[in-house]
Amino acid sequence: MCSTGGGPDVEINEKVKEGEGKRYRCRECGYTFSSLSRHPICPSCQSEDVEQI
Repeated sequence: MCSTGGGPDVEINEKVKEGEGKRYRCRECGYTFSSLSRHPICPSCQSEDVEQI
């Protein structure tokens, strides 16, 4: 059987939980979060105006 989806997202989420992602702060709403993306988006307000902390 062949399936799609699920696999990579779980692996990426585990890496973020383990602290492998970089920490960012949203300049719009102040939310802090970890991300593995080169161009992170705030998960709280969807703003692209974030800074690495």
